[in-house]
Amino acid sequence: MRASTILILLSCLGFPKIILAADAPPNILLILSDDLGYGDVAPFNAESKIATPNCDALARAGMCFTDAHAPGSVCVPSRYGLLTGRYPFRNNRNFNTETLIEPDRLTIASLLKQAGYSTAMIGKWHQSFDNGTAFNYAKPLRGGPVDRGFDSFFGMHASLDIPPYFYIDNDYPTLAPTGHTEDHHSPDTSPIQGKFWRAGPIAPDFRHEDVLNKFTAKAVAFLASRKGAQKPFFLYFAPPSPHTPWVPSDVFASKSGVGPYGDYVMQVDDAVGQLLRALDAAGQSNNTLVIFTSDNGPVWYPAD
Repeated sequence: MRASTILILLSCLGFPKIILAADAPPNILLILSDDLGYGDVAPFNAESKIATPNCDALARAGMCFTDAHAPGSVCVPSRYGLLTGRYPFRNNRNFNTETLIEPDRLTIASLLKQAGYSTAMIGKWHQSFDNGTAFNYAKPLRGGPVDRGFDSFFGMHASLDIPPYFYIDNDYPTLAPTGHTEDHHSPDTSPIQGKFWRAGPIAPDFRHEDVLNKFTAKAVAFLASRKGAQKPFFLYFAPPSPHTPWVPSDVFASKSGVGPYGDYVMQVDDAVGQLLRALDAAGQSNNTLVIFTSDNGPVWYPAD
């Protein structure tokens, strides 16, 4: 969903008026799934074979938008468009050598911060940093989320199949990627589907199978910390799933009946449920706009 489309959604719900009014503005929880297909969840496809009860409940209680557009067909431009509200083709910066979002560029986070919001991001950034992909693990990673409007960030630099593999806490790695992982593939899929990731450096505290659960736990903890808070918050939760590698946890393995992709989608849906329950527990459900969307669609081929 393009950033301008999301702003239309907020406008329809009275967002600009509430921001300027004296009463409490709404919190905003924006969940951006990664490579989730339009027809993978039942609200948009009654014949979907994947159980997504939390997305179904969210749809029943809210609104479904059927005319939404991604500004790019892959991760990086679609996220640039969401964060900046700008067409990514207007950006001529080099992802490999510099952050894509210009230092003076207004983002959805900096806009809301100006309006008095606490802003947090958890998950996949994929907009690069000031030094591009030349990481110096002993120095701050400048040009990332905390330099583009977010008060805090816990996440990773790119997709779950792109090395180096390490976690970032605000602007520092939690641990440097001192180990190495080999190329990984699933024998029954195309080379870039299934349990696929590329060879490269990996940190001691990083396991591909743990990432979605770890990010979900961080998001739940953030929402729990908002209990009793007077200042409105914006949480941008960007899990790296169900993008490859398809690595559902044991709880969801073989549960969908349509393979590991379906199992992983079920785990994403469970993460949505955990966040909704955390909002309830924090007493923030009645004053929070929850937006669930996907970046640019799944990786499927005609033969699939």
